[in-house]
Amino acid sequence: MSIGRLHKFEGILDAAVKVFAECGYRGSQVSRIAKEAGVADGTIYLYFKNKEDILVSLFRERLGALIGKFEASARESESAEAALRKICELHYAELERHPLLAHVTQIELRQSVIELRKEIGKTLKPYLRLIENVLAHGIESGAFRPDIDVKLSRQLIFGAMDEAVSSWLMSDRKYSLIAQVDGTVDFFLRALRP
Repeated sequence: MSIGRLHKFEGILDAAVKVFAECGYRGSQVSRIAKEAGVADGTIYLYFKNKEDILVSLFRERLGALIGKFEASARESESAEAALRKICELHYAELERHPLLAHVTQIELRQSVIELRKEIGKTLKPYLRLIENVLAHGIESGAFRPDIDVKLSRQLIFGAMDEAVSSWLMSDRKYSLIAQVDGTVDFFLRALRP
C-alpha cells in the first residue's frame, strides 16, 4: 500500500473508532465514518467491503499493533513475573491513552453479532497465546506453581484485566487505570507463586 493510501486507510480507521465509540456499532453509518475521515462515501469502499469489514479491520490493525508491543515487552522481560507485569502495564496504559479504542474494544466486541465476534476473536488469539506462554515459562522456571491450569489461568488473567478496563470506562474514567497495575499484578502473583 502506498504511503498516501496507507494514510487514508489509517484515517478511516481513526474515524471509525470515534464514530463507533460515539454511536455504537449498530448506530454507526458508513457515511458518518466517511464524513469524520474527510473522504467521500465511495472512498470507504476502496478500502473496506462494508461496515463489518471496517470493525474487523479496526480490531485487526489496532489490537494487532498492541499485541506486537505486548510480545516485544514480554521477550525483553527477564522473568515470567516481569513479563506478566509488563503485559498488564501495557494493557492498561494503552487503553487509558486511547479511551475511544478502549470503549470500542470493551463495548462493541460484546454487542456485535456472533459471526463478527468470532472474526474479532481471531485477532485476540496471539495475545491469549502470549499470556499462556508467559505462564508456561513461569512454571518451567519455578516462579509459578507447577499445578496451575495454564488455559484457565490465562482466562482469569485476561478476564480480570478486561473487567478492570470495563469498570474504568463505566466509572467515566474517574481514576487512573494505570494506577491499578500494582494491585492487579499482586493479585495474579499471589495466585501463581508456589
